[in-house]
Amino acid sequence: MADAETSTADALRAFGRWLKQERELRDLEREDLAAATRLGLGVIDALESGDEARMPPRAYVVGYLRSYAGAAGLDADELVLRWQEAAGPEPEEARRPRARRWLPLLVAALVLGGGGALLLSALWAR
Repeated sequence: MADAETSTADALRAFGRWLKQERELRDLEREDLAAATRLGLGVIDALESGDEARMPPRAYVVGYLRSYAGAAGLDADELVLRWQEAAGPEPEEARRPRARRWLPLLVAALVLGGGGALLLSALWAR
């Protein structure tokens, strides 16, 4: 397990170095890329570092990489594929749907709100 984590960390760092190199080859400053993508410098630094601890949540990374690719003149699909290969499969717990604890509260609020509206309209009609 530790070997797989180490190889993933190494692959992500290599991806980050490659990404930074591609930006530099195009004479793009981080600030210019941040302005073009509307991503913060911290996000760009995290993507280019390849440090998984600094990376945004996986759900956001794909969109960020697509924005980065568009601003840097890279192929977005290739960039995302490279990152997915480096990051490896998504952890099992991240793929499981989260419990929707808020759903019963929403239904109760709607029912109570609707009942309150009916009561007010009945009182108003008098």
